[in-house]
Amino acid sequence: MQAIVAASIDTVAMKSAPINPAWVLDGTPVARAGEIARSSDGTTISAVWDCTAGTFNWYFGVDETVHIVEGEVEVTADAFGPRILRPGDVTLFRAGTTARWHVPRYVRKIAFCRHPVPRPLGLSLRALARIRALLSGAPAASPIVG
Repeated sequence: MQAIVAASIDTVAMKSAPINPAWVLDGTPVARAGEIARSSDGTTISAVWDCTAGTFNWYFGVDETVHIVEGEVEVTADAFGPRILRPGDVTLFRAGTTARWHVPRYVRKIAFCRHPVPRPLGLSLRALARIRALLSGAPAASPIVG
């Protein structure tokens, strides 16, 4: 497995990623997706996703952080929105969330999808990483913020 994966989002192979027809509320949105990379443990995927005009509900089965790179989307969910996401905006949709997406013309995003692990397991994995770092003399992996 490669230690570093780099890609230009303009060259990622895109495949049809149809929206569940039962979720479509208006229009005929056409969506595509292309995988950029997958984590070593298979719990995280980074991908490019785009969609043409339409309004639909979207159920997030995993934690998904989206970074809008082109176009815009109006998002509405319980206690959120309506909010317009434009290029440069980043939003986390937690697993189990359903949101209404209204794409006026076109939107393209980078998506970081992570299968959540139970909190006790996550704490154990972080502790194990710190122990390994201490034993190896390497700095412990930590988030950039808080």
